[in-house]
Amino acid sequence: MEILFVASEVAPFSKTGGLGDVAGALPRALAARGHAVSVVTPRYGSIDPVRWGLKPIHRAIHVRGEATTLWVKKERAPVYFVEHEHFFGSRRGLYGEDGGDYPDNAERFAYLARAALAVPSAMRLRPRIVHVNDWQTGLLPFLLRHEHRQDPALSAARTVFTIHNLAYQGVFPKSVVPVLGLPWDVFRYEAMEFWDQLSFMKAALTFADALTTVSPSYAREILTPEGGANLDAVLRHRAKDLTGILNGIDTHEWDPATDPHLPAHFRADDLAGKAVCKAALQEELGLPVRASVPLLAMVGRLADQKGIDLVAAALPSILDHDVQVVLLGSGDKRYEAAFARAARDRPDRMAARIGFDEGLAHRIEAGADVFLMPSKFEPCGLNQMYSLRYGTVPAVRAVGGLEDTVVDYDGWNAGTGFKFTEYSPHALTLAVRRALDVYRDRRAFGGLVLRGMAEDNSWERSAGRYEALYRTLGA
Repeated sequence: MEILFVASEVAPFSKTGGLGDVAGALPRALAARGHAVSVVTPRYGSIDPVRWGLKPIHRAIHVRGEATTLWVKKERAPVYFVEHEHFFGSRRGLYGEDGGDYPDNAERFAYLARAALAVPSAMRLRPRIVHVNDWQTGLLPFLLRHEHRQDPALSAARTVFTIHNLAYQGVFPKSVVPVLGLPWDVFRYEAMEFWDQLSFMKAALTFADALTTVSPSYAREILTPEGGANLDAVLRHRAKDLTGILNGIDTHEWDPATDPHLPAHFRADDLAGKAVCKAALQEELGLPVRASVPLLAMVGRLADQKGIDLVAAALPSILDHDVQVVLLGSGDKRYEAAFARAARDRPDRMAARIGFDEGLAHRIEAGADVFLMPSKFEPCGLNQMYSLRYGTVPAVRAVGGLEDTVVDYDGWNAGTGFKFTEYSPHALTLAVRRALDVYRDRRAFGGLVLRGMAEDNSWERSAGRYEALYRTLGA
């Protein structure tokens, strides 16, 4: 089938989070299954055409009468980059700078939606599925219905909208309605109106033919007042059209047998290299090189969504044990300062690197024994799946994709990690104590490692589920 995939970020060209990873990997996985997939995304100022080998397309597309051009990266799933100097090319960030959003984000991403819909006609594509992602593409299902009804390139297209994180909704003052070229008829509760503002997320939830989110558990959680971010009523109305499909991971980039970021490689049948990675990580981060000490790790945003408040509160009691803790991430300045201080106070047990380093993230996954993800909510999560693949046992809160990908250790011979439910520092501390107790039993802990490494979290599995969904829409 022919598929048009639209996203505001696509790894490795642009990325702020999991959306970029999905938009980079899922189209390739679908193409590997024999489908004709094309991707559309902005060419931000950070995307250098020369560095990435982009080729200009010498034909214009028109957006509300304004001509613009495209670049293409020719791959199995070609990526088309929309050019607009003011909206994209001149910006340092994707969505904002210096901690704030760009004030014209509504116009920027309405432009992306219209430009994406102009691509099929210009490039002689005939997509049966237009798959859009998160609020930045939220207007596209409506625009397809109301501005492209006579477009032969899109006459058979059905839309799929994926919610990657419901907390980010693209809500703007109602004064943008005429600026975006929308009819005032859309500004009503049954369409895009949200507390007297315009919501791009609600637009997609209302007008897309099918809705997905990135794990089965998150699909259930967002139907509740607790997890629905004030859109639960809208989602319950569309519940029969909502499917939770678990994200996958790039098993080529994340492969401990070949990972170029690692000092040694390993596989499930030969774990000697993992011990080398642990010692090298301890040395790199200035921790005592000890094979026997359990090494706990965290990588990610220092934000309350990730349960960082729990980690900060539980850290003193965790460090009272004979453990080492490593952390890589950035975010809330309070947490950056707290973890940097803990590392200064306990250099024998704590190392913190504020910022992000892709290579170090890989080395932490390979060298750690236990990976902590105590998230308040987690639509899917990728690090727990990286951890499983790298023989690092996840200790997670049982929400969203963490619930779906980690099986709690039963004390005998089943399970791949440790889970807890209550959102409290005490519950996190108890989970860590469980992990430390089992770590001392090398046979039991080794079983956890091997069962985790045997899990299939590849995109091939997830792509098959998207393919089945597309077929239910007549593709």
